[in-house]
Amino acid sequence: MRLAIIASLALALGAPGEFARLAAHEPANNGSRFITLGTMGGPVGDGRRSQPANALVDGKDLYLVDAGDGVVQQLAKAGLALPNVMAVFLSHLHADHTGGLSAVLALRNQTMVAQKLTVYGPPGTREMVEGMISSMRPAARAGYGIPGKPWPDPAGIVSVVEVGDGFTASVGNMVVRAAQNTHYDFAPGSEEDKAFKSLSFRFETAGRAIVYTGDTGPSDAVEKLAAGADILVSEMIDIDSTMATVARNSPNMPEKAKADLVRHLTTHHLAPPDVGKMARHAGVKAVVVTHFAGGSASAAQVEGVKAGVHAEYPGPVTIANDLDSF
Repeated sequence: MRLAIIASLALALGAPGEFARLAAHEPANNGSRFITLGTMGGPVGDGRRSQPANALVDGKDLYLVDAGDGVVQQLAKAGLALPNVMAVFLSHLHADHTGGLSAVLALRNQTMVAQKLTVYGPPGTREMVEGMISSMRPAARAGYGIPGKPWPDPAGIVSVVEVGDGFTASVGNMVVRAAQNTHYDFAPGSEEDKAFKSLSFRFETAGRAIVYTGDTGPSDAVEKLAAGADILVSEMIDIDSTMATVARNSPNMPEKAKADLVRHLTTHHLAPPDVGKMARHAGVKAVVVTHFAGGSASAAQVEGVKAGVHAEYPGPVTIANDLDSF
């Protein structure tokens, strides 16, 4: 009933597409929502999709799952208050997934949010956050320009928990699990493998289980992590669109660099049939595709992607847009 009322109001008031999508995807279980704040894939900016970021709302608790550039603005568009964010989960440390974290920290410091924010992420997260804290100190010492009134030392507003494969913890009212995925292909046990990890997360709330792949290629570990999940929020790449975007932005890219990029895109990401295979093997109830590498999609592209996933998986598939809620 509530869903019907919201949808009717959206149409009657001429609400924008983002609000209509929120109504359309409002979950039956109102205890938790997964909101795709930014659904762009790859480091090239797009005028219609924001960089990768998500909000997980579990009852009154609010978390960020990746924090790409623009995440603070996207939170505001979703009607979510920055001071209410309790923790951030980073899948890996590429800038398109972390670029907005500095703003999250700095603006909480500037507005003197008392609650400390916990950042969970792979090895290297502590070093990255320490660099962000250092960059914030000049502004904190100046404060609002009132003599003797600096802002609090930004080091006191954040704590870091570095996690790896097999991580399990209770966070708020949910259980969080992590698995190392295949976004990197460093030799297992090598020094590079120890230093650099890309993670997928499973969030088990009181009502359901949501699995977020982050960036990954095909992965048995992620399939195991996703077993029986209510929603699999999966990355996906359209390699032809991505390479076309690269060609427009970097027309003089050396052939060797282009070949390395193609190798990365084809082995460290998921094509639509790969997403379908992962969903089918894991036995998930529904799939949400995000991280649309290649930019904004036409209706024909969206249907083509869904058909590619459905070639391997018979269940519900949604191609997410910014600010969709599931």
